[in-house]
Formats: sequence, C-alpha cells, structure tokens
Amino acid sequence: MILHKTNRPPILPLTLDNVSFEAKGMRLIKDMTCTFEAARRTVIIGPNGAGKSLFLRLCHGLLEPASGTVRWSGPGAKSGNGIKRQQAMVFQRPVMLRRSVADNVGYALKYQTISKEERRDIVQTVLQRTGLQGRAQQPARILSGGEQQRLALARAWAISPEIMFLDEPTANLDPSATHAVEEIIQAIHDSGTRIVMTSHDLGQARRMADDVMFMHRGRMLEHAPADQFFEAPQNDLAQAFIRGELLWWKRGKAKTENSDQRNRNI
Repeated sequence: MILHKTNRPPILPLTLDNVSFEAKGMRLIKDMTCTFEAARRTVIIGPNGAGKSLFLRLCHGLLEPASGTVRWSGPGAKSGNGIKRQQAMVFQRPVMLRRSVADNVGYALKYQTISKEERRDIVQTVLQRTGLQGRAQQPARILSGGEQQRLALARAWAISPEIMFLDEPTANLDPSATHAVEEIIQAIHDSGTRIVMTSHDLGQARRMADDVMFMHRGRMLEHAPADQFFEAPQNDLAQAFIRGELLWWKRGKAKTENSDQRNRNI
C-alpha cells in the first residue's frame, strides 16, 4: 500500500565510508563502512553498548561523524529537504505530542505538499492499518506502550518514507504487542520502504531480517545475508553472541580479519 504518490526522486543508496563518532574523547563508533540499497530489511544486532543506536542516529543525520562521510547518492539527495522528507526514524521510547492520536499523525504531514482532504485520508488510512482508528480522538499520551509504538510507526509511515530507521521498536513490549508491531513493520516494508532496525531479540532478527549486521564495541564485525549469518557466522564474537554467551572478555582487537572485505554492502 502506497499512502500517496510523492513523485520524489530517490535518495538511496546510503553509504557510510569509514565513519567514526566520538563523545567526551571516546571513540564510540569506529571505522564503519557499509551501503544500504533499496527494498531490503536490515537488522542490526549486538550486545548492549555496541553502538547500534548511535549508528542509526548517524545514518539519520541526528549526529555528525568525527571522521568519514555519510552520503546519500540518489538524485533526490541533491536537496537537503529531499533527504529530510524521505526518511523517518522511530525511537525506542517515542515522544508523543500533547495532541490527539489523529493529530499526532497529521502533524507529521504538516510540510507535505498535499491537500487537506488527502491529509485526512492518509491519517485515517494509517490509523486503520495500525489498529488505532478507534483511538483517533483520544490523547496520545494515555495510550499503552505498545499503542504508542504503533502510533509512532503510523506517524512515520504517513510520510511514505523511502527509508525508515527503527531503534529497538519492540523493547519492553509483551509478545502480543511485539507481534502487532512486527506486522506493521512488515506492512511498511511491503509498501516500498527500506527498513534498517536494531534489535536485542535474535528470534526477531531471524523473523524480520533480509540481512544482519553484527556490532560490538563500536565496530561492525560482520554483515551478511540473514540465512548465511545465522547458519554460519564468520566472526567468533558473532558465533558466541548467537550461542547466548556474554561478550565480556577483553581482546586487544576483535578478529575482524579485515571484515570490510568479508562484509557485504547489501
């Protein structure tokens, strides 16, 4: 389902070239290189503190790299506004505006060049697709955690983004709410949106991923198709992570064996 025709030139692919990020003198993201093409679902996994959320913020443009480049290469990327309007990000704890559920979605469409009638139709459509049509006039801040996450997805979906970044979208949700959110993410992907999401849930990664990126201590140690990654991960830390081991031991340098050659721009 395409919510509305945008006639916007694409901004993808997105390429990160040797990107690093520093805060308070510490390198938190180290020499990340990868490319995101259209029409796939990438799930980023790794232990807490691996840098997954920081990586998404660098991709989305909320943070500036200390070194390296974040580059959108599609024809629509020639305009800064084009880049901003064709991507969306949903956070683990989304901020709800002090407005109704419907107005939260409508606000996301404020700068879209569409008529009021089309804006109203889009709001109704995404609320129906996310199971929130019965809550449309209720204050957004009284929704449950799972409902707020669905509203955040509806708000992002409403602008028909070319790519959507999702930071642990089902963290702290019960199985029923998790299932509902996963179905919405799949529907968003089916509508043509490229998905890049982080997850702590290996089962979710198996269900949702076309390709998997494994991060540890700010580095990407492996990036491979999902079936290949889960069947035979190449990196020893990735192998341990899949086995459920705690990656607490110190190593002078992770055995990347120049992982950039093995990792794929998928």
